[in-house]
Amino acid sequence: MSNDKTTTLFVGLDSHKDSISVAYAHEGCADPPVFVGSIGTRQADIDSLVRRLHSKAQRLVFAYEAGPCGYVLHRYLTGRRHECRVVAPSLIPKRPGDKVKTNRRDAMQLARLLRSGDLVSVHVPGIEDEAIRDVSRARDATRVTLKAAKLRLKSFLLRLGLQYSGRATWNPAHRRYLAKVVCPTSAQQVVFQELLTAVDEQVERMARLEHQFDELASAWRLRPLVDALQALRGVQWLVAITIVAELGNLTRFENPRQLAAFVGLIPSEYSSGTTRHQGGITKTGNGRARRALVEAAWAYRYNAKVSEAMQQRLEGLPKPIHAIAWKAQVRLCTRFRRLVSRGKNPNVAVTAIARELLAFMWAIAKEVPLQG
Repeated sequence: MSNDKTTTLFVGLDSHKDSISVAYAHEGCADPPVFVGSIGTRQADIDSLVRRLHSKAQRLVFAYEAGPCGYVLHRYLTGRRHECRVVAPSLIPKRPGDKVKTNRRDAMQLARLLRSGDLVSVHVPGIEDEAIRDVSRARDATRVTLKAAKLRLKSFLLRLGLQYSGRATWNPAHRRYLAKVVCPTSAQQVVFQELLTAVDEQVERMARLEHQFDELASAWRLRPLVDALQALRGVQWLVAITIVAELGNLTRFENPRQLAAFVGLIPSEYSSGTTRHQGGITKTGNGRARRALVEAAWAYRYNAKVSEAMQQRLEGLPKPIHAIAWKAQVRLCTRFRRLVSRGKNPNVAVTAIARELLAFMWAIAKEVPLQG
């Protein structure tokens, strides 16, 4: 193969914590990829590799799998004005009989598939968008930990026969009850206090993260979209910012069906010949956004109505967004009742509502001018 510097090299990077395996394939030929070897992860190592590859071609196109190493490598390469793609690991074509996986093979496969155009790139968020998403995910993890801590405490008291008789838990009345709890032994009293302290720690952590959330979101470029989505019923602050933090600008998807497929809210399908069978939703893609959408969709069990809280969220928003939000209410409330009256399980019905709710979110996003 000639070293014509007008050609392109397609470079596959199998990235790990301590090393990166590198292979490249020449443009416009069927030659197998060439394995370069492993390099370090420092910027100096990347620069040395780029200089080495530039001796073979003027244009370099890099690709590596999305994974725990994040987007640092992508940002560094694109900052140096090189093309770099972060690809979805689950969508990389694999032969059924291929049971051998090594760093060398992975790098060569990435280079070969990058050359043939068979890799699917993922969306790489900006640094500010990623920061908002990290805070959102930290808050969600705290919510799960807090729920588990509360359950451990209630289970412990239940074993001791100390059952709270009030209607609601974790309100001021329940807190006063917990302050008066006396366990049978001193050791159990220590356990009780430790469990209660664990709950309080998670409550405080949740408050700190939500405060950070509010501060970051106030100057976020996607804040107008977060405010606009709250025009929809069931979509309050946390639901709106969770969806935007996880999905970014919704208009990057060409149509609502593409967006629903990304979130995993479309039916799975297995069809052959003249038979067509659709199953449950695919549950692929972003699970956090999907959960937030389903939670919001439960609000459409009731008749269409603009509540006082919703009226406050609508203030200051353009009339076209008001129209979309009301159209969504009328349609989705009616559809939920019809699905349930036809015998559909409410969980199935609310999933269908969540899918349509996402489409209305996409329509609202088209009405919101964003910068960047």
